[in-house]
Amino acid sequence: MSVIDELAELRSRTLSAIEAAQGTSALDEVRVQVMGKSGELTKYLRQMGQIAKEERAEVGKAVNAVRAVVEEALDARKSALAADELAASIESSAVDVTLPGRAQQLGSRHLINRISDEICDVFLGLGYTVATGPEVETDYYNFTALNAPADHPSRSMQDTFYVRDRSGDAAAVRGESDVLLRTQTSGVQVHVMETQKPPIYIVAPGKVYRRDVADPSHLPQFTQIEGLVIDENISFGDLKGTLDYFCKAMFGPDRETRFRAHYFPFTEPSAEVDVSCGICHGEGCRFCKGTGWLEILGCGMVDPAVLECSGIDPERYSGFAFGVGVERVAALKYDIPDLRLLLQGDMRFLRQF
Repeated sequence: MSVIDELAELRSRTLSAIEAAQGTSALDEVRVQVMGKSGELTKYLRQMGQIAKEERAEVGKAVNAVRAVVEEALDARKSALAADELAASIESSAVDVTLPGRAQQLGSRHLINRISDEICDVFLGLGYTVATGPEVETDYYNFTALNAPADHPSRSMQDTFYVRDRSGDAAAVRGESDVLLRTQTSGVQVHVMETQKPPIYIVAPGKVYRRDVADPSHLPQFTQIEGLVIDENISFGDLKGTLDYFCKAMFGPDRETRFRAHYFPFTEPSAEVDVSCGICHGEGCRFCKGTGWLEILGCGMVDPAVLECSGIDPERYSGFAFGVGVERVAALKYDIPDLRLLLQGDMRFLRQF
């Protein structure tokens, strides 16, 4: 078979392969097989030097003719296949606009943030203002200025997260530090008393940290709201009336409160406040452990030593302070049995609120 006959046979076979290609990828395989660097038609061009001189012109003309016909057939078939593939893609991805849409679930604020704002709103309505402070605090503002003794258990590394001191001073060399993650937002009260003259009516919400193992009633990080009132002629009766109003605003007008004597370093006298159980209404049940009461917060009259430490005259001014855990309020208000549920991010639980 002569070279011309071989080219004619190649032309016929290639055109049939092009017509039979069922996709652009298959068509590209045909192109490479025939016209690629090692393609069948390309080999004839590379072998032109081995063809007799008197036949080169005819063979070269035949190769170019086959190339032109194949390229034209490839372009035409590619356009047809691309159009078919586009139509199939459009059909497969078509959207039936008559079908009902999928409703998007709206998000909401986390229960902890919502309860925190709700508590602050109660006191804003009483004329208080909201104060904030640093979460990384010094030993002075977290303990000393609040009349905590040097040997108080809360100062130990077993109860408090201390921050590593990299300042290079002598205490740091010994591994000691007076910088810590605040264990209470009471330090904000000291900052305010140092910079603001009485009368003072504030609430201080924020995150606090303690070395507690997470369990149904404890978290190593939780949200606390401290309240402080400093003014002339403030009595324990003002404290009781304020917190009774707060408990009724948060839990309902039918809830009762009671005060039990307690001890806090920065208040004297001090008390813990209980609210009547909303499940048994004071009759006694498993939730309130049969007492009919649930502990809600700690409070007391500001110790004169704390006032003096912040430069406030205790002979002229008096005041009260209280601290409430937001997670505990949420648990009592919505009967949540385990505080850890509030932080696990389980949407099945969080959507209930």
